Amino acid sequence: MAGGWAPDGAVQDQIDDTVVDGVSRARARMPTGEAETHCVECGEAIPEGRRRVVPGVRTCVACQSALEGRVVVGGINRRGSNDSQQK
Repeated sequence: MAGGWAPDGAVQDQIDDTVVDGVSRARARMPTGEAETHCVECGEAIPEGRRRVVPGVRTCVACQSALEGRVVVGGINRRGSNDSQQK
């Protein structure tokens, strides 16, 4: 049940949009194309199993873990601020 100017189902719409945005960001970060035989970060050989499972892989497991530790997640605040809702 929504209140004020929000239509019924507005909360679920926000949840759905957030999930869709998250999936889109994750898909955009996935590698595509031909897999590398050697890591582009450190030069170590990438095992055949990893190349087969992760299409388009460009880094070894150690370098990929380090890169994922540096990922900055940004997003849109769909809730708004309380100040904008008070008179």
